[in-house]
Amino acid sequence: MLNAHYAALRIISARRAFSLLFKRDAEDRPLAEVISVEGERYVSYDFDDWRELSQLRREFEPERHDWIRTVRFYVAVPRIIRVLTFSRVPKQEVKLNRRNIYARDNSRCQYCGKRFSTSELSLDHILPRSRGGQNTWQNVVCCCVRCNVKKGGRTPREAGMQLIREPSRPRLSPVVSFSLSSEKYRSWQQFLDHAYWNVELR
Repeated sequence: MLNAHYAALRIISARRAFSLLFKRDAEDRPLAEVISVEGERYVSYDFDDWRELSQLRREFEPERHDWIRTVRFYVAVPRIIRVLTFSRVPKQEVKLNRRNIYARDNSRCQYCGKRFSTSELSLDHILPRSRGGQNTWQNVVCCCVRCNVKKGGRTPREAGMQLIREPSRPRLSPVVSFSLSSEKYRSWQQFLDHAYWNVELR
């Protein structure tokens, strides 16, 4: 979702997006519009126009979209919507959770460098919690079970092990970065880049 100045705000559900597109303010103006990437251009659509365009896309390029089916028609789930009455960019930090750490580290053990399924990975505190290590982006990494057992309650240096990369706080949600590799979501990239370069430093 973008604000009125085309700055990235947040990811929202399809249900929330359609709710914003369908609603109107007290003066009967739409609250939001769809932003569609068409070639090298960004084109805006209100809900009714987007519904009509969806009928054509359903016929000629159904595989390029996700679809919502209503009683009377199909409508494509928009990748980008722009809220027309909101200009502020809220300050948001990436949450430190298991999913984001796995995504940041690309499901790769940060000691042996091998990729594993999530069921075969655990989290390791570089400075063990038993020795005062905290739950921070700089102290928690993906680790396979074998390397975790080998390291035990020691630091990597004490265990004769080395991190393949120094951990850090991501500037964007790592899960969003994963999604951008899909052709369906590549239209987000320009707006996320714009948000990165233009956000005010404090």
